[in-house]
Amino acid sequence: MKKILVPFFVLSLSGLFAQKQADVSLELLDGNIIKGTAMVNDIDLVTAYGKLVIPVSKINHIEVGIGRDNAVAEKAKGHLKILATSNNEDTRKSSYTDLVKLGIKAIPAINDFFNDPKNISEESTYTGEYTIDNALTEIKASGNMSHEAPIEDIITMDNNYTMGGSYNFIKMDVKTEYGNLSVPKEKIKSIDVSVAIEPGKGDFSFKLLASKNITGNTSGGWLKTGVMLKAGQRFTITANGEVTLASLSNSKYKPDGSSKAESATEFTKPYGSSEDDTYSGGGYPTYGQVVYKIGDTSTENLKAGAKFNGTAKTSGMLLISIYETVYNANNKGAYNVKVSLGK
Repeated sequence: MKKILVPFFVLSLSGLFAQKQADVSLELLDGNIIKGTAMVNDIDLVTAYGKLVIPVSKINHIEVGIGRDNAVAEKAKGHLKILATSNNEDTRKSSYTDLVKLGIKAIPAINDFFNDPKNISEESTYTGEYTIDNALTEIKASGNMSHEAPIEDIITMDNNYTMGGSYNFIKMDVKTEYGNLSVPKEKIKSIDVSVAIEPGKGDFSFKLLASKNITGNTSGGWLKTGVMLKAGQRFTITANGEVTLASLSNSKYKPDGSSKAESATEFTKPYGSSEDDTYSGGGYPTYGQVVYKIGDTSTENLKAGAKFNGTAKTSGMLLISIYETVYNANNKGAYNVKVSLGK
């Protein structure tokens, strides 16, 4: 994955740009998933290098960071210093309690404290429970943080490029089948975003990440391309690249399903396939193959492989993924996928 490092930027959902309806999937810190639609503006992006306007149609994923709060950081520093130097139990307990009360906004200050060699003391003899490590664990538990959240918000564009900075929004209003929900930013772990591309002609490029886009992954395993198909419309899918699937003993795979064991030297094509397989629909996929389905609620895994040329059997959005029934976040590599639309 290519990374674009940006020291600072501000993203706004309330700018002057036209809103677009997007399919969104919010993963909350408590583990719940909220799916629905939201009206989202193109993003007004201010960086140290100038102002950018990023079309919301280019955004795939937003990982919500903790953010930095200077006022909280200043309060945390005093408590951290006491916990690093004092051996008085009552003094430590008071600082420990106050540090935990600061919540997850104190985590950046704790990380900075740990990363500064000047704060590492080998002379401390304290063995009680009021330690910085325990305070950090308690803060994460109270904030339902079971993951290592980034400090900055991380935005993925074109399922390929990432930017880190500050996504300056307070809440996201989502229309779901159960009603309208207003979800505060501090409750959100990540957001998947997909804006529909109306039926027509054109070429579109995507990247399937083995660490995420696996059919067995129930949280974002299928990549919503945004490409809307009409029943009977001709389209093609071509793919290249290589992935390593930790779930399959770290064997390597190619989009056509060719595989190579970790200790092998050559790839072996799937049983029954030929050198130039071009699929047109039907047939059960093999591990590692690119698959597609039409419509988010479809349960089909339609074989695309490295080459597909066929017609849409129904109307709806095109979703693509890598076929594997078991998901492992330690998978590596990616497939580059091109979708071309006919009339």
